[in-house]
Amino acid sequence: MTGTIEDITRADALTVTPDMAIRRAVALLVEKRAAGAPVIDDTGTLCGLLTQKDCFRPTLQASYYQEWKGTVGDYMTTTLVTLPASADLMTAAEAFLEHPHRIFPVVDGDRLVGLIRRSDVLAALVRLSN
Repeated sequence: MTGTIEDITRADALTVTPDMAIRRAVALLVEKRAAGAPVIDDTGTLCGLLTQKDCFRPTLQASYYQEWKGTVGDYMTTTLVTLPASADLMTAAEAFLEHPHRIFPVVDGDRLVGLIRRSDVLAALVRLSN
């Protein structure tokens, strides 16, 4: 029915590493207005996802104690839901219906291709329905 999600996958997505200071990662998410960032290791393999929600605990702690502690690896989500780069638009839409996430990493095997946002899938579906 539709092609792959390639056209709406954001290949230029912000990425962070597990050893990055959480303070720096939170600042990047806020600066880029990103819902989250894939966490990649030294080999470029996807190993987690850092979402805005993941950032609330360290940010609240820093607000209360006036001190930032920890790294991305301490707070990232490691149980990931990903979409294969070969997925079609309907598969992506169904994934967003099934899960509360605002973004999904798009992968080719264990290699990160980019991010797909719920809002981009919705916009693509609207274009299809017109």
